[in-house]
Amino acid sequence: MHETISKPMRHAILGAGGVGGLMGASLAHSGASVTLVVRREVLAQYPRRLRLESAFGNFEVEVAVVAEVPPVDALWIAVKAAQLEPALSAIGNPDAVTAIVPLLNGIDHVALLRARYGSGRVIPATIAVETERVSPGHIVHRSPFARLNVSSAGRALLGSTVDQLQKIGFTCQFIDDEPTLMWGKLVFLAPFALATTAANKTVGEILSDPQWRSLGEACVREACSVAVAEGAKVDPEAVLAGVKAMPATMRSSMQKDVEQLKTPELDAIAGPILRGARRHGIEVPATKKLVVVVERRAGYVESRLA
Repeated sequence: MHETISKPMRHAILGAGGVGGLMGASLAHSGASVTLVVRREVLAQYPRRLRLESAFGNFEVEVAVVAEVPPVDALWIAVKAAQLEPALSAIGNPDAVTAIVPLLNGIDHVALLRARYGSGRVIPATIAVETERVSPGHIVHRSPFARLNVSSAGRALLGSTVDQLQKIGFTCQFIDDEPTLMWGKLVFLAPFALATTAANKTVGEILSDPQWRSLGEACVREACSVAVAEGAKVDPEAVLAGVKAMPATMRSSMQKDVEQLKTPELDAIAGPILRGARRHGIEVPATKKLVVVVERRAGYVESRLA
């Protein structure tokens, strides 16, 4: 009688920044086969080990590093929204990829990926976390949590992967309703990112300042109104309770991007709310005000969104 030995899942990470690095290190630590896909010009110098500092543990893992996506079971895309189009050039043979799991901020990328690679191959997912690549291959996971939500369409393929991530410390769910999956993150992320960036304050400082707190809370309610009109099941009171429960020192990636003179992900994060508001005739003055302040801090001469 022969014992069946299952092969480890093959994962590739496109976008080895804070989120991609956290996913890659965690997957490799769980025993999966992990390949980082990086730009060809940095391939030779990129470290073949990932070092993770996290509340889940500090460890180093070996990974493969390539410039083109190899045959894999799951390709996790974790680039910034503006980098998506150029990053996709690394997918030379889409048929060699069983599933594409995007972890980008926003919503619009799902339709783009499905139009290009087919709806059956794309498994929408979201992640809520504060994590940062401090240098190539060195990831610091700053928040005490990492919440991964995945479309239930990926349960058969990713069920064992999700189980392993939960053992490490992730909080994971499979969610049946796609609008709720995608908007459920955005109604939390957009007000948090916009308020912290506009004020250049931590979430604790926002909550302690009556003016900024009021503006942020109004943004949450506006985002939830648009989400409900788009078919999502969200509760503004639950979102506000979640914000209040966040570590007081948390800062948004948008805030860090503006500080580092990088282009903020305004279109990906605020754009769906503003465009949805126009479609449904919903007034979103707080969101527009925050967007204008962020644009000003980012050096835009005139508003590109609001």
